[in-house]
Amino acid sequence: MKKTIFYSLLAIALTFITNACSLSDKHFLKDEQYREQVHQQFLKRKELAAGRSQQLFSVFEKQGLTAEQREALEFLYAYMPLSDLADYDGDYFLGQVDAAFKARDYFDWGKKIPDDIFRHFVLVYRVNNENLDTARQVLFDELKDRVKGLTMDKAVLEVNHWCHEKVTYRGTDGRTSAPLALAKTSWGRCGEESTFTTAALRAVGIPARQCYTPRWAHTDDNHAWVEVWVDGKWHYIGACEPEPELDAAWFSAPVKRAMMVHTNVFGLYNGPEEKNVQTDLYSVINLLGNYTDTREVKVKVVDETGKPVEGATVKFNVYNYAEFYPIATGSTTEGGEASIISGMGDIFVWADKGDVYGYGKSGSGSGEITVTLNNKPGKDFEEIIVVEAPAEQEIKELAPEKIAGNAKRLAYEDSIRNAYMSTFISEADARKFAEENKLNADKTWELLSKSQGNWQEIKTFMEVKKNNPYLNTFLMTLRDKDLRDTPSAYLSDHLIVGDDVAFNKMIPDNPIIGNIYSPRISLELIRPWRSFFRKTLTEDFVNKSRSDINEVIRFISENIKINDEENYYKCSLSPQGSYELKVSDKHSRDILFVALCRSMDIPSRMDQTTGRPQYLRAETGLWTDVSFDTQAEEKPKATIQFTNAKGNIVKPGYYTHFTIARYDNGDFVTLDYENSIKDLPARITVDAGYYRLMTGSRGNDGSVTISTRYFEVKGGESKHLEISLPKVEGRIQVQGIVDPNTVVTLQDGSKKSLKELTNRKGLMICFADPDKEPTKHILQDLPAVQQAIEEWGGGILFAIPDDKLSKAFDASVFKGLPKQSLWMTDNNRTLLNTVAGALQINFSNNFPLTVYLSTNGGILYSSQGYHIGTGENIIKTIELEKETK
Repeated sequence: MKKTIFYSLLAIALTFITNACSLSDKHFLKDEQYREQVHQQFLKRKELAAGRSQQLFSVFEKQGLTAEQREALEFLYAYMPLSDLADYDGDYFLGQVDAAFKARDYFDWGKKIPDDIFRHFVLVYRVNNENLDTARQVLFDELKDRVKGLTMDKAVLEVNHWCHEKVTYRGTDGRTSAPLALAKTSWGRCGEESTFTTAALRAVGIPARQCYTPRWAHTDDNHAWVEVWVDGKWHYIGACEPEPELDAAWFSAPVKRAMMVHTNVFGLYNGPEEKNVQTDLYSVINLLGNYTDTREVKVKVVDETGKPVEGATVKFNVYNYAEFYPIATGSTTEGGEASIISGMGDIFVWADKGDVYGYGKSGSGSGEITVTLNNKPGKDFEEIIVVEAPAEQEIKELAPEKIAGNAKRLAYEDSIRNAYMSTFISEADARKFAEENKLNADKTWELLSKSQGNWQEIKTFMEVKKNNPYLNTFLMTLRDKDLRDTPSAYLSDHLIVGDDVAFNKMIPDNPIIGNIYSPRISLELIRPWRSFFRKTLTEDFVNKSRSDINEVIRFISENIKINDEENYYKCSLSPQGSYELKVSDKHSRDILFVALCRSMDIPSRMDQTTGRPQYLRAETGLWTDVSFDTQAEEKPKATIQFTNAKGNIVKPGYYTHFTIARYDNGDFVTLDYENSIKDLPARITVDAGYYRLMTGSRGNDGSVTISTRYFEVKGGESKHLEISLPKVEGRIQVQGIVDPNTVVTLQDGSKKSLKELTNRKGLMICFADPDKEPTKHILQDLPAVQQAIEEWGGGILFAIPDDKLSKAFDASVFKGLPKQSLWMTDNNRTLLNTVAGALQINFSNNFPLTVYLSTNGGILYSSQGYHIGTGENIIKTIELEKETK
């Protein structure tokens, strides 16, 4: 009997051991050839990251690490960008692997996701260029019970509703906050919303990817959203903008006019999509065919003799923000050929090799175009180019009952988010805190209100540093987003100036001080690098560097290897990360230079216009560019004055109507004067060189008439450039007629006819959905033309359909609107249906719908859906109406 029990227990034990061994030997990368490719790439990366070997690779020495964990880790290390090798450690990445596997095993859909889809679109911890955090673990815990048991498509919709409870749209700067930091703030731009939503979906094991149209063709700006893999097919959703169905969003109509939709794919990807870029580390795949009709844009590049040019760089550009922006870049084959799949509008093709370039325009009916490399920098000339945008297309609208039900839910979710935001510090409490700590009350409220959900961290920092004379000056050097996501301890690492003898003679408002102690350098995440460098750098190195800046340049050149290709997500390495890894992209190297200088009390900065690192030369008091190119020589300077031409119907704005670009390595690079040229006339200082002035006027149909002027500026020269907006050919056509005697009820209860509202000038009506991004864009557009509209004196009416009006809506938050702006609730969409009928359109929810009415009710302008610059188009229509009367 004892023997029988013994052998039974032994059999059970052996079975357990066998199953455990089977589990530990389970491959994550099941294809042996692919697994070996990944392993060899991992070994290369391990050698590359030798400077941080202990932090990154000691995780492989952990006891009990399974083959599945090991292979998943190797996959991540093999392909991750430099920023992640530089700034995170092995425990972080193992945590990501374990959380991804946990979600896969917890949800039913985890069992039916193909290995390659899971590998590239669930396991991968990075979405784009965001700062990384533990969102995967946190969001899994928040969402698991909410979506458990749902079908995959219902789970996607539910996750997006949860995202809307946490985050809504508001424009911010180009740095992408980490998902948890965004939730803490409760708002962000579309790139942040889509990063957040993608992270939430991956947290519950649903394959997701962020999609971008890099720039629209029919209007300025761009947009990002999310695609999700559901039961074998990819679908799209608007991030943090839930709809009752998949493949429905406010951008469903604009995306049909797109010229490119793409996404980055981490790792060696063998999917079926068209690849715009394929490297050893990642791919950029073309998704445009998921949304609209496409065509192949074929280009042949030849030299002046007609011989094909191999290895020429070819950029496929659209016009956007007053510049030609590449939606894809390629290199020509032996036969001089390059091509992409794009939309049905015009593409401006630029090709160059060496110091020779050529260009041409490819229209929807062009077929293959030939570009001849026959231009060199130096020639002065002007030309006009007209670029056509893809035509508008109709879309399928959702059922009204679904829209109504969804609107009620959105309003409830708004109330949840608003309740959370109401917990942020109040003005009264901020002023009380300032009084108790003897701080400036106005500054304190300004800073704490900007810090949003991070207010407790900023309040703690201010309390700790309340006696520091540089406190307010220090905080004012930060961007608003820094206040929203920087911990108090990180800021304390940098504000050491109050106790430093070297600064005793400096005054708090000295602008130079911000270029020494501020942690803000470019658009990188603020990290506590100052104390690290102060402990690490030797006294001898510091003294030599203060005497000769070339000491810093030599140190970086000798110790930091430049590798731009492997930091493909363009997320900057931290200064400490670059220093430890000993590998960096050029931009992160420049950030390291500034950080090293500031750590040694040497004033340094990144020039906002050119992006070049600079230091303050003590003997001259001038900011001086730094170059890591030993062959580069400092270029002489010149000045350019811009003035406004008398015939312009609107005042030209930088990045709205015109830009200036400098020729560099075969192409023109736009200079960032957005914050320098606020008005005309304006004067700038530039390097001597070859330049292109681009000025554009966009038509109501999305087409653009572009004036380009190529010219050379010599050292010491002062050049005058008049900004004259090119004329858009065509006449105003009456698009429909609305009875001007139609009476509406305004927000204050008064009743007015449309004719009365025109003030005998005209009337702009904007039918708005205030919860959606396109409406918020027009409300941000109008302040830019406030003065012109007020001087015109006509009427402006914002009409919100009652099914789009939430309790949380407050018209008073929209600042800077023209003084004649009025609001109304459009019950049962009565006025909207009248206008839509006059336009003969089947309008449902492509908000905003904006029209301009003449005094007799003629519709002279209309626009629906996502557009940038609507206010400017209204001004153009008003001026054209005056000319044709």
